[in-house]
Amino acid sequence: MIGRLASVALVCLITFNAIAGPVKGLTEAEIQGRQLAQQILEQQPAENFTNAGVLIIQNGDGQRSEIPVRFQTAMSADRWSTTYETTSGSNRTTLVVTHEADKPNQYKLYHELTLGGHSPEVLTGNETMIPFVGSDFWVADLGLEFFHWPQQKILKPYEMRRGRSCKVLESTEPNPSPQGYSRVVSWIDNETLGIVQAEAYDAKGKLLKEFYPKDFKKVNGQWELQEMEIINDQTGSRTWIKFDLKKHS
Repeated sequence: MIGRLASVALVCLITFNAIAGPVKGLTEAEIQGRQLAQQILEQQPAENFTNAGVLIIQNGDGQRSEIPVRFQTAMSADRWSTTYETTSGSNRTTLVVTHEADKPNQYKLYHELTLGGHSPEVLTGNETMIPFVGSDFWVADLGLEFFHWPQQKILKPYEMRRGRSCKVLESTEPNPSPQGYSRVVSWIDNETLGIVQAEAYDAKGKLLKEFYPKDFKKVNGQWELQEMEIINDQTGSRTWIKFDLKKHS
């Protein structure tokens, strides 16, 4: 939601039937929605890399705080993981999201007390609907968990959004938690399969958050995401992640 969060935190290589299950009784829009979600999930980084950056959190009163962070992606033969780690302050936190073929995302959250060798907090399902270090980015956002939901549907095969030709994909959680998302609508770039914009709705169907990747920069011949923003429409807070691409490795 690290490179192109538009295509980032993205997942494992799995067959379409593995994620979609039976297609009997589905509409064409639902079949195409599952296929698109699967295409997105099949993307993975080409190599290991590390980005430094900062989380800028602005609460509903306009007060700001900054948290230095490090983003690291590590590849192996059958899985890959993305690590989000705060690098200063007393409340050190590390989130590791692991993507593996034919399996759900694995989320491990290490707080200051668990970094010393204690077991991490393992999160699944609606447990991932919690803020990462007090920001508007939830654990589920950083793992793009909504693309794993069983209900995926193409709302529009073509719509221009932010100057890009997109498909509009609706991801629905059939059993949302009271504090979580019930559905996410994403504008998916037809050329890159990156997220151009996304809107998340709460359990009552009210708009909760808006997500915008912003400011791309060419690094080593590839376009990399330099900044992304998420806005909480209900609290007035917002969070930016800004990457220091000079420290990309």
